[in-house]
Amino acid sequence: MATIADTYYATATALLARAREINAPTLKELGTILGQSVANGGVIHVFGSGHSDVIGREIIGRAGGLVCVSGLSDPTGGFIENLVGYGTKLAERYDRAHGLPAGETIIIISNSGKNSSPIEVALYARQKQMNVVALTSVGMAKTASTVHPGGKKLHEIADYTLDNLGLAGDAIAPVTEGVMAGPTSTLIGATLLNLLMLETIEWLKNGGHHLPILRSQNMPDAINYNRELGKKYKGRLSRQLA
Repeated sequence: MATIADTYYATATALLARAREINAPTLKELGTILGQSVANGGVIHVFGSGHSDVIGREIIGRAGGLVCVSGLSDPTGGFIENLVGYGTKLAERYDRAHGLPAGETIIIISNSGKNSSPIEVALYARQKQMNVVALTSVGMAKTASTVHPGGKKLHEIADYTLDNLGLAGDAIAPVTEGVMAGPTSTLIGATLLNLLMLETIEWLKNGGHHLPILRSQNMPDAINYNRELGKKYKGRLSRQLA
């Protein structure tokens, strides 16, 4: 008999493969958009409220990833993500500190797509004429009403949507009657973000552009190498390079 872990692994890996296949055209299209922006000196911005912040941090200051990724953080850890107006204030503060210029891209992560802060950050970015990418579960979003007074979910505001294909409630492995365990939003969300960064790198490589890819600081002279990469983006990145 399959264990709970066996069930999770089989279901999650199948879901991951399907998510890659379904999102492939959008990832390819976004790779071009982000690649052009990076080639022109632009920054890629990421925001996730609550646990979604963990997914966003996967591509910020990451060895093997692009240096020009910056994160909009919520100091409350999502505790007041449904306080109307709070997400707008977060975006305004970040904009003053690091800039959210027209034409750059922000990736906003919310599994449910219904909470106020991610929606308000998306609306602020749209007002700034940025490209807005939602990383969400469209299926989950359709099961719950938005808490934002504007009445829309995140994927209804975004220019592009990456769907993690998550089930309502996120967990996929049955434990007992009515009890599920084993969430997939982090596993699939982080993979989709890494695939997006790789599509961007592919576009840059094919076009003969500079590749601003960070090295692990455990490698020889990597710290100095990374610092040199980061000089171009002084003041624009949320994470200070070591």
